[in-house]
Amino acid sequence: MKQAVALVRVSTSEQGKSGLGLEAQEAAIRSFAAAEGFDIVELFSEVASGAQGIDERVGLRTALARAKKLRCPVIVAKLDRLSRDVAFISGLMARGVPFIVAELGADVDPFVLHLYAALGEKERKLIGQRTKAALAAKKAQGIKLGAIQHKDPQAIVKARAKGNATNATKAAAFAAKMIPEIQKLRAQNMTLDAIAADLNSRNVATFNGGEWHKSTVSRLLSKAA
Repeated sequence: MKQAVALVRVSTSEQGKSGLGLEAQEAAIRSFAAAEGFDIVELFSEVASGAQGIDERVGLRTALARAKKLRCPVIVAKLDRLSRDVAFISGLMARGVPFIVAELGADVDPFVLHLYAALGEKERKLIGQRTKAALAAKKAQGIKLGAIQHKDPQAIVKARAKGNATNATKAAAFAAKMIPEIQKLRAQNMTLDAIAADLNSRNVATFNGGEWHKSTVSRLLSKAA
């Protein structure tokens, strides 16, 4: 069988509950792979905005590196799981790693992929325009925009406090995991830039899922101090 790497993506936790959820995408990819004779050797998932650049998306970047090493394609369920941006799709093609969109089939011409990407980009712009128009109409009617009004203001305060506490707990756990690793590298007389480069080369993501920089390494060391 032919080898392939799979990639699934959602941009928000809410999408995980819809038809674009990670499980639904994986099921579509595996069904397509079985029909087309592909062996999915590894599956990567990410929660990231499709508007981010290729290098900002850890899951995509890792999938591309793996596929390049294996000399095999990356399979996604739908084209918009990569992006709705034409320039993004063109840049991805320039990377030299083939990708297959299960929804469109295994033998789709690159020109057709560009057409689908252009349609997706246009759809995204139209959605934005319609949203702005709807908000403007509500504002003209005197409807107060912004945060949804709640019958119990205290419930909002409690919910926000709970969310902040959860994030703080996760951040603390991440720091506890990474600080010893960074201190070990620092003990080897590595600069902050070198530490950031080392972590990025090993595909270790920051707390927010991005790349390491001198400033992010410095902040964690400051917490340790």
